Amino acid sequence: MRIDLHTHSTVSDGTESPAVLIKAARDAALDVIALTDHDSTAGWADAAEAARKHGVALIPGMEVSCRTDTGISVHVLSYLHDPSHPGLVAQIQRSRDARLSRAERMVERLGADYPITWADVQEHIAEGATVGRPHIADSLVTLGIVANRSEAFTHILTAASPYWVGHYAPHPAQAVELIRAAGGVAVFAHPVASARGRIVGDDVIGQMIDAGLQGLEVDHRDNPEPGRQELRRIAARHGLLMTGSSDYHGEGKPNRLGENLTDPSVLDQIEALASGTLSVR
Repeated sequence: MRIDLHTHSTVSDGTESPAVLIKAARDAALDVIALTDHDSTAGWADAAEAARKHGVALIPGMEVSCRTDTGISVHVLSYLHDPSHPGLVAQIQRSRDARLSRAERMVERLGADYPITWADVQEHIAEGATVGRPHIADSLVTLGIVANRSEAFTHILTAASPYWVGHYAPHPAQAVELIRAAGGVAVFAHPVASARGRIVGDDVIGQMIDAGLQGLEVDHRDNPEPGRQELRRIAARHGLLMTGSSDYHGEGKPNRLGENLTDPSVLDQIEALASGTLSVR
């Protein structure tokens, strides 16, 4: 059984609709796929309909954007939570509002040096989508300012650039608590992806574990092998689940569906632990 537990659609920063994503999963010979758009469950219904049509099992999920007290970005994957849980919904909406305001301010700063407007960026944002830097990057590509998303993030949209604007996000331990309260299973996404920026230390991981963290995304292209080995040791020490996934974004990133997979026994445990919603099979 081929299981990929981390993918994105146009509901956040992927380039394929939820329905097209599910078809792509079938074409990639996946048996199970999790839809984990950033701070949104808006793609669940369309993905579920497509999953039934194409014979692919769907694990409804979400990737929660977080930030530590020292400003380090952290992402927590939530699987099979209740999408209507009041506490989680309120926190996610606050983050979405902050992301939108942040994107508008970044584009305003970019406009001083590049021929880009907020209207240009809006052309790349699907209705109801969680707005993020990838939408700005796509606009920069369309305008011919950069060749692709990777170049935009490397040269223009980095945290070290003069165009950078921070945004509110909950502490990762708080996110774990909310996910658990909503009946979901909380898994730390790409914990040692140092190429993306600063990563957290044992103190933050310990806080997340104390809050109820249930798993670590170990097999991910951005986790270097020495880091994966350490994650396996942490998982064994604390009884955490270990997952693997692609973090697929369609044409937005080089990641390919199924390039890393999750063991079926781990998926069985995720489904047994969850009480917020059901998988689609």
